[in-house]
Amino acid sequence: MEVTTLSYENLHNHGELFANMFRARHRAFIQQNKWDLPQANGMEFDQYDTPASRWLAVHDNGEVLAGIRLTPTTHRCGIYSYMIRDAQLGLLESIPSNLLDMPAPVAPHIWESSRVFVSESVPASLRLRVQLQLRQEMVAAARDLGASMVLGLIPEASRRIGRRVGLECEPAGPILNFDGLDCVCVTISMAAKLH
Repeated sequence: MEVTTLSYENLHNHGELFANMFRARHRAFIQQNKWDLPQANGMEFDQYDTPASRWLAVHDNGEVLAGIRLTPTTHRCGIYSYMIRDAQLGLLESIPSNLLDMPAPVAPHIWESSRVFVSESVPASLRLRVQLQLRQEMVAAARDLGASMVLGLIPEASRRIGRRVGLECEPAGPILNFDGLDCVCVTISMAAKLH
């Protein structure tokens, strides 16, 4: 099992991995969750998949087992910036605008984490290992990008997983229900934990 941080600058070094990430997202979000999202050629994508973003993939022999997208909160593309801020500004119909208890931050040291998934094909015996690798790569990649904080909209139950891997996911908004799943915006410090 490997973990790779992809960008538009390095995707040519990783063969089909970039496309496989979008195929895995299609399976997770469109086929499994039944979300109505943009798609083409069996791949899911949206307006935040730009050269400013990074994609983290846990993969094994070309199969993407889990992934995360990181987007700088300072990025703009047309009317869009990043998902949480755009939802707060009322630009996204599917996400309520009251998801944060504060104005959505715009700062070079804060990045957004989105499109987090673990494939249904990952057996229960490997899920924690895959989640650990994904979270560790997120921290390493975010720190490399100069982030001291990550902002994300996650299933409320995922906060426990964060604690298991040393991440404190502090609520930054109300618990909202999306298709029967309780979700919450969180801030995650990228500071090293002292033990």
